[in-house]
Amino acid sequence: MRYSRNRRNAATRPISDINVTPLVDVILVLLIIFMVTAPMLQMGIDVNLPRVKAKTVDVGEEKLILTINNKEEIFINKYQTSIEGLKTKLEGIFASRIDREIFMRADKEIPYGFVVRVMSEVRKAGVDKLGMITESPKE
Repeated sequence: MRYSRNRRNAATRPISDINVTPLVDVILVLLIIFMVTAPMLQMGIDVNLPRVKAKTVDVGEEKLILTINNKEEIFINKYQTSIEGLKTKLEGIFASRIDREIFMRADKEIPYGFVVRVMSEVRKAGVDKLGMITESPKE
């Protein structure tokens, strides 16, 4: 402990300092931890399995539904489109909409790769939320 030597004051008082070295060490360790874990928090495409117990979609609201049938044909609500024109059509639709969400229904016989290609085109069109519509499991 250090004491002050004040010529005017004969009594010696302790000087209180804050040692910042341990504080800087802790901050640097936390910074390194956050820098390492931040890339791991990046999420990929959300996928739900075909038969799960899930909350039902409110039918009263106007929802945009993307459907893929067993012939790999793509429909936006009831209008057919190709995978090449999907991005352009979605960009046109979402130009005038505030919410940028879409729900996708895909036949369970469709190859996984095709569904991922469609999901990729949807993401490229700037869709914020992509939900999967599934059926309830049979009991």
